Amino acid sequence: MHASKGDRLVRHGRVVGEHDHIVEVVEVLGTNGNPPYRVRAENGHETIMTPGPDCVVDHRKGSGHK
Repeated sequence: MHASKGDRLVRHGRVVGEHDHIVEVVEVLGTNGNPPYRVRAENGHETIMTPGPDCVVDHRKGSGHK
């Protein structure tokens, strides 16, 4: 998994009725875009995250990805 500052990480709900959890990457702590990432949730809470297999990267325009 590779992400850049400004990308979003989407963790899909694990059970029926559970919504996706979306956070924004505010800092890449690994090398070459690899985890871990400092992320910010919609409520402003920040944490360090190493995404699992239930996460995907939503590359945002202007984040350095083509």
